[in-house]
Amino acid sequence: MKKILYWLPRILAILFIIFISLFALDVFSEKNWPLALLMHLIPSFILTILTIIAWKNELAGGIFFILAGFVAILFFHSTIISVPVFFIGSLFLTKRFFV
Repeated sequence: MKKILYWLPRILAILFIIFISLFALDVFSEKNWPLALLMHLIPSFILTILTIIAWKNELAGGIFFILAGFVAILFFHSTIISVPVFFIGSLFLTKRFFV
């Protein structure tokens, strides 16, 4: 059970980053696509930094993921994007407090 609670939030975070990054693939038809690609990948970069932090410190990472979920609600006005972030953050905290 310890191994599952250790690896599950990390794997889900990586899969979610890949999923969010897929939305940036629609920029190649634009004239200035390198800049557009960079702009569309900003959420992926932020989530990657949060994953690195959470990998080293689960408490801080879990809190940052939950805060990122609130920020996603404010910016995107959608729970579809924020619920997985809340879930990943709670998994990092679950590992920290219950095992």
